[in-house]
Amino acid sequence: MISDLRPQPHRFHDGGTDSEPPDVDAPPQIVLEREVQGEREVFRMLRRIGYSDEEYGELLVPAHLDSFRTDLASVPTLFTWLVPKTGSILPPALLHDGLVDRPQDYLGRPLDRPAADRVFRRAMRDTHVGAVRRWLVWAAVTLATIHVGTPSWSRLRHVRYVVAADGTLAVIAALGTIATLDLFDVLDWLPWMGDRPWELELVGGLAGAVVIPLLLALTWGRFAAAGAIGGISLAVLLHVTVALVAITLLYQATEVLARRTPVAVAMAGAVVVLSCAVLTGLLVASA
Repeated sequence: MISDLRPQPHRFHDGGTDSEPPDVDAPPQIVLEREVQGEREVFRMLRRIGYSDEEYGELLVPAHLDSFRTDLASVPTLFTWLVPKTGSILPPALLHDGLVDRPQDYLGRPLDRPAADRVFRRAMRDTHVGAVRRWLVWAAVTLATIHVGTPSWSRLRHVRYVVAADGTLAVIAALGTIATLDLFDVLDWLPWMGDRPWELELVGGLAGAVVIPLLLALTWGRFAAAGAIGGISLAVLLHVTVALVAITLLYQATEVLARRTPVAVAMAGAVVVLSCAVLTGLLVASA
């Protein structure tokens, strides 16, 4: 139904504490206490968060305030430009953490991890997370679910899902690399690009970035929708992701060197700046 697609923020409510009962008429109160575990930052929830799911009824997270810890939205730093760790995604992320961490970490009807992922998607809708973003996030957590598995899956079924998912990502990454080489006329292996003007090759490459993941997603079985979304996203954003990985690795390497040899890094930075200044001057002079 169309009404099911509309945000329903009233589904989130205050989940109470160990001494206070839930209040379905009160808005959720997210009260967090920060802790540092080594180099990892986690948070303890001081109040439960409640969510009335349309399929599974009332769910309260966490069951035990003293023992539950969360890292907020579990988003790799590389992708926080697309999916932030806080904001409108935070209440659904806290809910999802409690539903998938351990069965004893929430109060409510039992549900397996794929069901928890669907609840997460609906919860994101109810906090006004954009449709594209919430389906991308759902596809990402579904991939994690495939790797973790559930007790109801046989070992053979679990392996089948993992092979389909990882195989799809590997094929898309390989084809994306070949497509890039094809675009610059280094190779001519992909028939949907071929030896054509670069504009047509670019259009053909983008078309293939949609069609190929859709076909590969059919091997994902019940998770085909997640395979299609994740596959197309990887194919389209492959070059952006590679660039971000390279920048991130360069930054992390610089941070390590700055901690270990700050003087050497400062001198290297000065040399780079001076070289850039000289090069700029020469180019301006020769223009």
